[in-house]
Amino acid sequence: MRKENFHIEYVFDSASRSSLWNRIGSAAGLSGWFADQVNSNDKLFTFTWKNHSMEAREIGISPNNFIRFHWLEDENPDTFFEFRLHKNELTGGLMLEITDFIEPEEKDDSIALWNKQIKDLKRILGL
Repeated sequence: MRKENFHIEYVFDSASRSSLWNRIGSAAGLSGWFADQVNSNDKLFTFTWKNHSMEAREIGISPNNFIRFHWLEDENPDTFFEFRLHKNELTGGLMLEITDFIEPEEKDDSIALWNKQIKDLKRILGL
């Protein structure tokens, strides 16, 4: 089945760009909210949840703006997941945009999972 591009945005008005970047732009920052443990060796990241691990390659980065990964087990080279920071044009606040590729029938589950992970991220940031 073909995966579809999926975007979701979250408001982080009271977070600083640097504090949010520290949580999305490094292995140490991704540990504890995105995965139980994240290790990196150059551009290869290993994400571990309980007893399950997956590897992803960092395929793009602009510090304090975005980081993009490709899951190694995904055979389609055009798929990725990305964290991107930008300003909300209406409020001037900080937004975190997540882009992911999902199977169409998994959209509701993916939204629920991202909502849970972002709730954990906001808790870690004290928001």
